[in-house]
Amino acid sequence: MPLWLDLLRTPMAAPETAGLRRLRRIWQILCLALAASIAALGPLRAIVGRAAPCMIAILLAATLIATLVYLRRKHRADAIYLANMGEGQ
Repeated sequence: MPLWLDLLRTPMAAPETAGLRRLRRIWQILCLALAASIAALGPLRAIVGRAAPCMIAILLAATLIATLVYLRRKHRADAIYLANMGEGQ
């Protein structure tokens, strides 16, 4: 069997668990909220005042933390899954 076909048939990542799915969706929502808040900075500043940039900074920090947590857990799940696949061969 050609190598490319073997790699195509080999799973390269762990199946997504409910916890990882939840973290991914939280991360997506945070990214969308961050983009929307940056796009609407003018109206937000008119409504909230000088606190708007601080709120966006907090949203940015939360997005960065969620990204790091998700990537760490996803990498760990993939490593465990691939190690278990190697033991079965």
